[in-house]
Formats: sequence, structure tokens, C-alpha cells
Amino acid sequence: MNFDLLVYNIGQLILPRFTGNALKGEEMKQLAVRESAAFGVNDGKVAWIGSSTEAEGYNAKLKLDAEGKVVSPGLVDPHTHLVFGGSREHELALKQEGVPYLEILARGGGILSTVEATKNAALQDLVEKASFHLERMVSHGVTTMEAKSGYGLERETELKQLSVIHKLNEKYPISVVSTFLGPHAIPPAYKGKENEFLLEMLDVLEEIKEKKLADFADIFCETGVFTIDQSRVFLQKAKEKGFGLKIHADEIDPLGGAELASSLGAASADHLVAASDEGIRMLSESDTVAVLLPGTTFYLGKDQYARARKMIDEGAAVALATDFNPGSCVTENLQFIMSLAALKLKMTTEEIWNAVTVNAACAIGRGKEAGTLDVGRQADFVIWDVPNYKYIPYHYGVNHAKRVFVSGEMIWERIPFGEFQLSGAR
Repeated sequence: MNFDLLVYNIGQLILPRFTGNALKGEEMKQLAVRESAAFGVNDGKVAWIGSSTEAEGYNAKLKLDAEGKVVSPGLVDPHTHLVFGGSREHELALKQEGVPYLEILARGGGILSTVEATKNAALQDLVEKASFHLERMVSHGVTTMEAKSGYGLERETELKQLSVIHKLNEKYPISVVSTFLGPHAIPPAYKGKENEFLLEMLDVLEEIKEKKLADFADIFCETGVFTIDQSRVFLQKAKEKGFGLKIHADEIDPLGGAELASSLGAASADHLVAASDEGIRMLSESDTVAVLLPGTTFYLGKDQYARARKMIDEGAAVALATDFNPGSCVTENLQFIMSLAALKLKMTTEEIWNAVTVNAACAIGRGKEAGTLDVGRQADFVIWDVPNYKYIPYHYGVNHAKRVFVSGEMIWERIPFGEFQLSGAR
């Protein structure tokens, strides 16, 4: 056989299964790992998978020695707030002092400060800022991600954020799935007039659909934001317009967001720290993926994490994401989230790998394109500088990625220390 690219001498090749839907319950515990493996790529797609011994007899335009390292599909981050203006590092000291969030908000901080900064930022400035964060995510092994709007809370800025996401897809070879999160918070001018605000956001959805700027619609269903009834109306109308559904649900209080997501056939329900037993049961009986965000719980200093163990044991599909945003989870490192999942969510290493690959892809409607390596699938993969696949959740807080590939082309490589010179070095 002849290939464009032949990757051989792979110590462990991680091969999550995709059977049409996200893996659920016991399925998440199973992870195919092939040792002494190799695979070939033609026209950007996996053309063959086998052993390194078999690969010795094959030809390729480019042969790549994996040096006994671990190779996995590109990671998928299914929940990020990638596009925003400004930053909020000054709030950290206030949080340490115990200043309540509502007081930070009253002082001009919180989400409304990000909304103001995003509104005032030029589109190209937002592209450059989002590019910086996107490239950092790629450097940590992510080849597919979701990005939300939601820092506009009005037509013009929401469309500007979605336009930035569109430009990122033009600029980079990775896939950035776009989600409209206009109902992310209640603007001060609409306090007591939330239904009027939601009608305006539904009008924006019409324009988004015409311009093909988003695949999904999302809403923040939580105490002090939007109710279950308001969320149901918004999501039902978004579904009628042809959007996939996502929901920020049950982060603080068990309002029934998981139940709503399941009943509407949403692609995912996200956060779920306070999801009820009934909500978990309904998730297990649906195809809705529970997207858990332990980095947010960690950053906010909360003690209660989402009940991943109960969700998986009862048969639900679980994915993991960074929730990268400027206020409650300021990290682009999905590998760190994998460690938190092991330490705080009590997930097994096999469950974690499935949660950041195949299940994460299903949570953003990309199960057929991303999250697995199989013959005929796009050759998005990562070579990891680790001795085995269990090592990444174990050794936390650093970047283990060595090389990142999209469609068989290397898009990022860690530069060896000896190949550059420190400033002032002799």
C-alpha cells in the first residue's frame, strides 16, 4: 500500500468507538488501545490501521516515527466562551476578600464588564484575541471546539461575536462549532421584562439562521437568570428554526434543566452540578450528553462537583469541557480538566478519554467527523510525550502534547529546548 503519511512505532494508539451516538454508562468504561501500532493517511483521511510490523512493508510520501509515544484522536472541547473583550483579573482579589458576586457586579465587574468590553472592541481585535486563546487550546491537543456568543446581550454585538467565530474557521484548519447564547444574562434595562428580551433574541436567531452564523442555540437556565418555562419557550422556538439545542442547566439549583434538555432532545446539557436524581435518570434514557465543567467548580472554590459517577453508573453519556471564559474558568488546558475529572469527578482514565473525544464530539453534533480515528475518518490526531495513556490525568497542570495534526497535516509542534536560544544566552 502507498500513503501520503505513514505514522509508525506508536507505543499506544487510542481508538475510541463511535457507534452512531455518544457512549453511555458501561460503554464509557471501554477504551480500545492498540499497542505497537501504525496507521496510514491518504487525502487527509485515515486509510489503514495496523501494526508497526505490517507498516514496514508499506510506502509513503512521508513516514513519521512516533518514537513509542501515545497517539490519540484530536481532543474535542465542547463548551467554551472563546470570543470576548477585556479581562477580569482585578476581580480575583475581590473574590479572595469574600466580596459577593452581586457587589462585584455593582462595582462594574462581572459579566456586564465583559459585555461592555466586547461591545467596545473592534471585530479584528476580537479575532486577534480569540486567535491567541484558540492557538493555546490547539497546543494542548484540541482540534475541534465549540465557541459561544453571549457577551453582547443585544443584536449587534452578538452578531459580531458570531462573525468572529466564522472568521476563525476561515483562518484555521480546525473546526470551531458556533453557538448562539444571546440569553446568557439579563441586561439591566430588561429587569422584569425578561420575556421581552427573549423575543428580541429570537428575532436575532432569524438573522443568524439566514447568515448561517451558528449551529446551536443556548440559554442560561438558572436562579436569577431564566426560568424553566422561559427556557422551554426559547429552545422550542429555536428548534423550530432548525437550530440544535444546548442549555446551561442546574449549575447552582436543581431547577430541572437536565429534564428539560432530555425532553427536548438537546444535544447537551451543560454544568449540571445540581442536577436532580430525576434529571440524571432522564439523561440516561435520552441521547442528550451531560457536558461537565469541573474547571469552573474548581475556579469558583466550590466543594460540590457534578455527580459524574452517578451519571455514568446510571447509564448517561458524559463529556468534559474547559468552559474557558474570563470570569469563572480562565483556562485553555483541557488536559487539566482531565486531571480534575479523575480527582474530583472520580472518573476512570478510560471514561475520561471517551469524554474528551467521541462523547465531546457528539455533544456538538460532530460525532461523525471528530473524536475518533478509524478508516475513512478525518486524520485529526495528537502525538503525546507520555509513556502510556493513563499518564495525562495523573501528571496534571502541564502540557503533554508533542505534535498536533489536522487532516494529516501537522499544525503545531512543541519546539525542543535546544532549537531556540534564550534571550541573553551565550
